[in-house]
Amino acid sequence: MNAHPYTSLKPEVILDAVESTGLRADGRLLALNSYENRVYQVGIEDAAPLVAKFYRPGRWSEAAIREEHGFALELAAEEVPVVAPLRDAAGETLHRHQGFLFALYPRQGGRSPDLERRENLVRIGRFIARIHAVGRAGTFQARQRLDAAELGEIAREDVLESERLPIELESVYEDLSADVLDRILRRVAEAGSVPMIRLHGDTHPGNILWTDSGPHFVDLDDACSGPAVQDLWMFLSGDTEEMSAQMLALLEGYETFVRFDRRELALITPLRTLRILRHAAWLARRADDPAFVQAFPVFYTTRYWEEHILTLREQAAALDEPAIHLGI
Repeated sequence: MNAHPYTSLKPEVILDAVESTGLRADGRLLALNSYENRVYQVGIEDAAPLVAKFYRPGRWSEAAIREEHGFALELAAEEVPVVAPLRDAAGETLHRHQGFLFALYPRQGGRSPDLERRENLVRIGRFIARIHAVGRAGTFQARQRLDAAELGEIAREDVLESERLPIELESVYEDLSADVLDRILRRVAEAGSVPMIRLHGDTHPGNILWTDSGPHFVDLDDACSGPAVQDLWMFLSGDTEEMSAQMLALLEGYETFVRFDRRELALITPLRTLRILRHAAWLARRADDPAFVQAFPVFYTTRYWEEHILTLREQAAALDEPAIHLGI
């Protein structure tokens, strides 16, 4: 494959891949919103459409994808509402066609959750706790561990080596990102040793679909081992008082099923800052992908990096502030 791994993923290849699993595609094909992978809704003869996800070549090992699928199936077996991959007649969930690994999923609709409603946060907290209850019952061997030192340094190196950073900002970014990473690691050390469990890993609101029967999570691509708070903090926004109230609502639901270690509150700002570092690195790694050029045009401007540096300075200051306090 060339530098753009999806160049050869033509419509006929997608349809042939789906049919290689024993299904009959009816020719209908709709590209869905996805960047790291390529995801399509595929029409199936005499049946509801399915969703086909083609994993980015080289991004995950086959063993890591199988662990993702296994975790999703464990959750589904416990009636946790996640969208799990479909098994074929032989019980297989992961398929290969013309160099691509892919999986099929049921089509699942829904809307974005209303996070202004406290009862929704309570419900989300219960939902995440059920994921974590299953997550604690096993371990990942092939999937990433949320190690701030390793992942933060990789992110810095990827940006500095990408040639996307304007020359006049290189030394500023190099010094600032090193300082920010040092502050992250200091805060992580101060929090002490916390359990590392199997997580969804990327529980931003866009990965929850809400229906009249409640929420369900999609996209376990970033499933990893890490602290429980990683699956909670992305629902927090606003000032310290607002975030404290939101976390109280989440934990009201969460602790219906699983106890939450309050020491992990000190990890919220470090994890948020690590995500900011890693997001810039992710864009830098994918900068030659035409889908990224179209979706993230501002990344290719000096303004993006100026704003990124400003954000890192703000996070450096935030890392010197105390963790949110729940008042209980």
